[in-house]
Amino acid sequence: QVQLVESGGGLVQPGGSLRLSCTASGRSFIYAAMGWYRQGPGKQRERELVAEVASDGFPEYAEAVKGRFTVSRDNAKNTVSLQMTSLKPDDTAVYFCKVRVGASVYWGQGTQVTVSA
Repeated sequence: QVQLVESGGGLVQPGGSLRLSCTASGRSFIYAAMGWYRQGPGKQRERELVAEVASDGFPEYAEAVKGRFTVSRDNAKNTVSLQMTSLKPDDTAVYFCKVRVGASVYWGQGTQVTVSA
């Protein structure tokens, strides 16, 4: 059974930094795309891509976070991390770890990030 365990969310002031981590278990993830999505406040908001790193290590970022966030993965530990800097109130959201292996998609439970003074 695949499990994704996230950590690192919390409350931070504008301009601050946070680091999110996600550890996957239950199968091989060597060929997986691993990354982070977020869902902002309000029930109608959809989950949107934040950053994702392919199995070859190539990263993809949403325009809104380019230059501020860095995604990385450790294949030996089956982890994907998101280093967030220069945080803004608009970054407030529940952040979800997502792992995709072929047609199989797995989600973490989500971790709250709140950026507020």
